[in-house]
Amino acid sequence: MKLNIVLFEPQIPQNTGNISRTCACTGARLHLVGPMGFQIDDKKLKRAGLDYWPYLDITYYESIGDFYEKNPDALCYYFTTKARHTYSDVSYPDNAYLIFGREDAGIPEEILLQHPESCVRLPMLPYVRSLNLSNTVAIGVYEVLRQWDFPELQNFGELHRYHWNEEE
Repeated sequence: MKLNIVLFEPQIPQNTGNISRTCACTGARLHLVGPMGFQIDDKKLKRAGLDYWPYLDITYYESIGDFYEKNPDALCYYFTTKARHTYSDVSYPDNAYLIFGREDAGIPEEILLQHPESCVRLPMLPYVRSLNLSNTVAIGVYEVLRQWDFPELQNFGELHRYHWNEEE
């Protein structure tokens, strides 16, 4: 099972760096759709992603048209504050593509109108605009992985200086 994260025209390098780290930690592929608001070698981007870059599977596209052309069979889910369905009401298929829009504008409504049943939102209070992009991506990623029973992910941890009580 493979999860795909698509960032449409990301503008803030720290968000993309944080999302890159989430993808590296979960095995999700990252797709960056341009134009972007920063250069890929931006120090802020690299700092936010820490030393996880070698573990990242990343692809770049010049435009959303380029993305659709190279991924014609992609099963896309569009995360937007404008959706009528919540993200947790969807059963995500293998190889799902979660698409997230620009930090300042989201996904263009022309795209959303073409996929009304694939648009999902995170519930929020009505008087706030939106969650931070990297937080929204993390919530979406872990919902899909939860539904898939966290394939290939380590579900337990160990203490560094002590051992867990085996009786618990």
